[in-house]
Amino acid sequence: MNTESKTIEIDDSGTGDLVGDAFIGFHITETGHLLFKAIPVKLYNEENLRKGAPKKKILEVVREGLEELNYNKEIDKVKLCRGDCFDMVRIYFEDKNINYEPSIIDGVLQTAVEGKLVTHLRNLGVRSKKLSIDSGVERYFILFNWVCRDFPKREKYVKTGFKKWKTVWRERAIENYNKYKIIKRNRRY
Repeated sequence: MNTESKTIEIDDSGTGDLVGDAFIGFHITETGHLLFKAIPVKLYNEENLRKGAPKKKILEVVREGLEELNYNKEIDKVKLCRGDCFDMVRIYFEDKNINYEPSIIDGVLQTAVEGKLVTHLRNLGVRSKKLSIDSGVERYFILFNWVCRDFPKREKYVKTGFKKWKTVWRERAIENYNKYKIIKRNRRY
């Protein structure tokens, strides 16, 4: 029986990004071991968001991840990102008396889980050289513009349940797509 304690950090990436799957990352700080679990983009449509599907899936993958990492409630420590995507996880931890510390995750895990997202976005076809592991406004517009360039084929990669997508950004994406089509057509002549 292993009696050495370990610290497991848990962080997310992509849960607030416009495009693609989200990821939950786990890091055992003592060994450097990393583990990633995907949260499919389809869970971020309007109906699934209303039902809390992403948070339920995040709880499921956190439970799986801790099991895979042989988490021992008696001796191991968990550092959990403070993000609201982990609301159900915190409730679960409290119900099961799992000792965790709300944390700002940076360093190895944050870089790795954001890198996992960027690799996923590149695999979807996002080619912008400016796409980076830094979340925020710049990444949002890189992804938004990517969707606009081929809207009919790329909307399936959008987290369409986000309120602003439906009320503001979807219409703008269609307008921009139509502008791109005109520009492309004019270049051919």
